[in-house]
Amino acid sequence: MALIKEGFEKETLEAWRTYTVALEKSLEKLEQDINEASEMSDTCTGEWCAATEHVIDELGNALFSISEPRWADKSDSDKIKALKRRLHDLYAKYKGVTSSI
Repeated sequence: MALIKEGFEKETLEAWRTYTVALEKSLEKLEQDINEASEMSDTCTGEWCAATEHVIDELGNALFSISEPRWADKSDSDKIKALKRRLHDLYAKYKGVTSSI
């Protein structure tokens, strides 16, 4: 039984880490889009703003509802906290871009 539990914990942690890496990549893409929009005012259309805000909401839902496996180490927990801070900062940057149009 211990072998089954160990296998489950290992696979779950690997999947969880893959998921957090995907969230991180999404944040990087979002940051790139916001940076590009801040440099080109014609990018900030109503459609772009609505789509960007939707992505921010979805990422926020994913990050703030994620359940960390109890056997995850501190670095995993720190990564989630850093991603949440990064999303918060990106939202502030997004609002700065949209307020300038």
